[in-house]
Amino acid sequence: MAQLFDRRLLLGAALMTAAAVELGAAPGPAAAAVSPDAFPRLRRVQTNLLEIAYAELGPAGGPPVILLHGWPYDIHSFAEVAPQLAADGYRVIVPYLRGYGETRFLSAEAMRNGQPAALALDTVAMMDALKVPPAVLAGFDWGARTADIIAALWPERCLGLVAVSGYLIGSQAAGRSPLTPEAELRWWYQFYFATERGRAGYEQHRRDFARLIWRMASPKWAFDEATFNRSAAAFDNPDHVAVVIHNYRWRLGLAEGEPRYEQAERQLAAAPAITVPTITLEGDANGAPHPEPLAYAAKFTGPYVHRTLTGGVGHNLPQEAPQAFAQAVVDVTELQRHG
Repeated sequence: MAQLFDRRLLLGAALMTAAAVELGAAPGPAAAAVSPDAFPRLRRVQTNLLEIAYAELGPAGGPPVILLHGWPYDIHSFAEVAPQLAADGYRVIVPYLRGYGETRFLSAEAMRNGQPAALALDTVAMMDALKVPPAVLAGFDWGARTADIIAALWPERCLGLVAVSGYLIGSQAAGRSPLTPEAELRWWYQFYFATERGRAGYEQHRRDFARLIWRMASPKWAFDEATFNRSAAAFDNPDHVAVVIHNYRWRLGLAEGEPRYEQAERQLAAAPAITVPTITLEGDANGAPHPEPLAYAAKFTGPYVHRTLTGGVGHNLPQEAPQAFAQAVVDVTELQRHG
């Protein structure tokens, strides 16, 4: 089942009724068996900094949607979502973020920077290189934050937004503010990564580390080893550890960013509102740190719907509840058309 709230009932009762029926039928996180690879062939495109490896499905002239993964996950979080959207006529683009899979820096001297603005501008640069018109952006974890940033700073690039765990834009100043002890405990890995022991530990045990995070973040998702190993191959990227460690250290104010991203980060530090049509999603069994939906609802000032999926759905929502995630992309397209 799905619990929903909609701040703008004038968007259309028919749309919301259809969405509720679809989500009510969405399967919970049953035992995950690896399916035939939805992305057997990757494409590549060069930006100013990267050669980005990405999968593309669906008709080239279809409405574009960009699916953005998080840490420690990869494009296979969308292995069922992407074919569903392609079958619905969307042009689906699923990139490996910097530091994952076959995405590579063009220069050996480039800083292996994981700060949020860098990830967002990577996506904008990819859109430019591929000549992608304004698109629906959908993601979770790092991917949701990346999509949030683009929607907030460059709304002309974003037709609609689907974001697991809602508004994830932050800043170094916010990262320096202490939380309650219980909340700090849930961020244990961030503090581990702040140490050189943590960097060495992640370098040496990155697959074991990722498996632990999967289990903690999605305690009711019974994924199998084949499913995990398919994604874990993405962590063999030579820049993976450097990008991940920098991301978490930067967020605590323990690492410097790059001047090219300073303007964007200053804007993000003001916690800008998101005006594009948005559907936020949350799983009722999300074991990763995440804000409560009511805490961020006011940050979305355009057409907005929130859905909480019940039945044991965890942090990796697109892989655990692919029908619900794909339906949110379809529905946010309708919000954009009728909003």
